Formats: sequence, C-alpha cells, structure tokens
Amino acid sequence: MTAKVLMIQGSSSSAGKSLITTALCRIFARRGIKVAPFKAQNMSNNAAVCADGSEIGRAQALQAAAAKLEPTVDMNPVLIKPEADSRSQIILMGRAWQTLKAKTYYEKKEILWEHVKASLDRLRNSHELIVIEGAGSPAELNLKRGDIVNMAVAKYANAPVLLVGDIDRGGIFAQLIGTHFLLEPDEQKLMRGFIVNKFRGDFSLFVDGIQIIEQKSDVPVLGVIPYIKDLYLPDEDAVSVEVASHSAKPASPSQTDIAVIALPRISNADDFDSLRAELNIHIRHIDSLEKLGNPNAIIIPGTKSTIADLNWLQETGLANAIIQFANNGGEVVGICGGYQMLGETIHDPYHVESQKDSVNGLGLLPVKTIFAKTKSTYQIKATILKFENLTNEIIQGYEIHMGETESQTQWLEIDSRNGEQVSVKDGSLSPNGKVWGCYIHGLFANDLFRHTWLSRLGWRGEVVSQSVRFENSLEKLADVVENALDMKKLEKIIWES
Repeated sequence: MTAKVLMIQGSSSSAGKSLITTALCRIFARRGIKVAPFKAQNMSNNAAVCADGSEIGRAQALQAAAAKLEPTVDMNPVLIKPEADSRSQIILMGRAWQTLKAKTYYEKKEILWEHVKASLDRLRNSHELIVIEGAGSPAELNLKRGDIVNMAVAKYANAPVLLVGDIDRGGIFAQLIGTHFLLEPDEQKLMRGFIVNKFRGDFSLFVDGIQIIEQKSDVPVLGVIPYIKDLYLPDEDAVSVEVASHSAKPASPSQTDIAVIALPRISNADDFDSLRAELNIHIRHIDSLEKLGNPNAIIIPGTKSTIADLNWLQETGLANAIIQFANNGGEVVGICGGYQMLGETIHDPYHVESQKDSVNGLGLLPVKTIFAKTKSTYQIKATILKFENLTNEIIQGYEIHMGETESQTQWLEIDSRNGEQVSVKDGSLSPNGKVWGCYIHGLFANDLFRHTWLSRLGWRGEVVSQSVRFENSLEKLADVVENALDMKKLEKIIWES
C-alpha cells in the first residue's frame, strides 16, 4: 500500500505542531486506521530509544504511542542534538553519525535527504496514513535552500498541509496570513487549512477573526483549539525548562520541594514529568545559586555535554552549594550525565567532549567515569539490589550515554538491553543512602520506585499510575482536538488528495 499523507506545519517553533500531530495519530488510530507519525529532522536533546537501540526524538516516540505503535527509527531519520551554540551531534538513522558545525551541516543535505525519502517511503508502504510534522516555520527564507523537513517533504510526498498558529503568544493574523504569503505559489497550493491553537476565553469573540483570516488568505480555518491544561505528556525539547527556570516560584509549606538543576545543555528533561504530575510535589528548575534555597532534594539531570555543564555548575557556585547540601544530609540525585558529575573524576582520553584528558567531579560518590568513542543506547529492564525496601523489584527505562562508570557501590543490576539478557551493574549509593545516581532514564516513571523515594522525602499523596495518567492524557488531547476541528473537511482533505 502507499499511505495517504497529511502534514502539520507551524508558524513558528512551539506553535503546537507536535501535540496536534500526536492528537491526530490517536484520533485516527482509534478509528481503526493504520496511522504512523513522521518527522524528517528534529532538533532536540530529549531523545527516546527504540527497541533496537536507535535514537529518535521524544516527540515521535510520543506520537507512536498515540498511534498505538512501537517507535521505529523511520519515524525520525535525522535527529540533531545540540552540544554547543554552533555545534551538534547528528543522529542519522538512530545512530551517532557525525558532530558538525551549523555551516557544515547544510553541506550534508543530499546524504540526509536520501535517508529522509527512504524512511518516509518505507512508512508509506506499510501504513494507511502518515501524519508528518514539520519543524520551526516553512517561511524561514534564509534556511529554505537547506530544507529537508518542511515544504521539501510536503512537495516530495504531495502532502496537503495544515498550518498551526499560536494565538496565545499574539499576532495570529501575521502568523498565519504572513506565513502563507511568504510561500512560493506551488507551496501555497499545498496549504489546505489553518489551525488556531491555544485559544483562551470566549470562542464567540473570535468568529470575526476567522472570517478575516479566510478572506485575506483564501485558506479555510479548520478549527480553533482551546488551551489545554493538565496534560501529562513529555515536551519535545527543553524550551519549557528554560521558561520554568526564569519563573521558578517557591514551594508552599505543604509541598515537597524538588530542585532540578537547569543545566545549559540539559537532556531528557521529561525524566521528571512523572514527579511534577504528583499532587503536592513542587518541581523548580534552578539556573542560579540565588534560586536554590533549601529544597527537600536536588536532582542533577542528564546533559548532552557533561564536562561543559560541570564547568557551568562550578562557575555559578551551584557546585559548592550542592556539595554543602549533601554534606548537611540533603538528598542529591544524579541521572546519566548528572550521575557522572557526582563522581570523583571524569576521564576523556579520546577528547569526546573537551580537550582536557580529565576533570574532577563533585566527589559525592566514589565513582570514576571514562568517556568512550561509541554511544550506549538501550531499552532496559533492571533489578534493584539495594534501595529502601525495594530489593529485587524490577524497573524499566532506557540508557543514552557516551561513558562507562566504575562503581563499587552499585544498587542496580541491568538484566536486559534491547531484549537481550545481560548482567550489568549500574549506579552508586552513598553510605547514608541520600546521594545516589545511575544511568537509567525513565526511572521515575516506575510507580513503586517513584512513590517510595518521594515518601522518603516526606511526601504524602495518592498513588497514581504514571502509565494510566499518560494514557488518559492522550485520550483527553485527542478528544479536545477532535471536537475543535472540522473533521469532515479534514477527512476530505486527506482521503481525496
């Protein structure tokens, strides 16, 4: 079969493309359509690991779940993971390929484009509908010559395009009409509808706004989607962390206060979504010493550049504050790169991250890390060896890291990686049990582990399953979007194109 296609583009980043794509995947999946998501190129340090160890963007893994599928690398063949302001690691077909500067990246367009086309073709040959997500805006005119993700994909697939605008940030008329105006005539022909997203208030007040948009563009508005609150779904990237770090509010006396360090190159920030969703838990993203305060726990998250972010911790004074907090009996947790930072030393013999051979860590755990040339990417199952009363409990998660860490105080044993049986010890635990870390992302999504740890911090709350919360959020998202869109028009656009 050759699947029908529908493309969701945005007037800008964070317009809501990812969640609308997610919603459409669930809407059509529950109608019995064999639907799959696709995004040619994603830029994010929030990655997911497929069953074969391939890395793809977190948003595409979410969309696959909405479509009731296991994620595969064809859903996101090119993933750009920023390491610095002008340098990124390129993940091609799920594996680390090259580290490139921005200018050099565009020189690789032809190689990347062949993989994009092949991945989309394979998906179309095995599904009935592909919902394609764009990136940024199709009207970024200075970048169009290197485009492999927006109108280039739409034209290759002859895909009808819906353009999403974010009314919450203002300027919705300029967003939608302006973007349409800047497209080439052949691109305008593919633009089949507008979606107004994140609307707050009385819808009747915007009826004339819809008429103005349609009159000035000759493009129909397919729906106005309300601003949706309380969705417990992962963000595509770390933009939400940046926003939260600038507006971190203090916890109330009844809340358990957890400070997550907002590292400049933070990765897999959705590790803490399941904590944030709990009642009476307050997550603060901290980017300065002044904001740290005296939380119940500090978490150092994963990072795309451990050494660079460790230097940032030291420069800001947060490193010394974290050490003092731990020495005073505070709970300090490190996940992946954060775990590496908690150790005594980090060795970089191949200069994977820096030109230094070795740097000192925070010295809070008796471990040493050595960076390797190859990246470890696995879906895992593990047995808890020692943690509160959880001995022999099984947990699930995934690994994405460039180093191996030597520890004599492991508290986990990884039993399987990508479905193959292994026996690999992981993690480290301080003598008092209050400083600990490991390589496992998704750790807090394990309900029993999460609730046990939170209870140790003094939290008292209702035990709610993260998987149930996640599934309910997908259904809520799909319901809201389905009710807001003119589905008859949309189906005609898809099936008669």
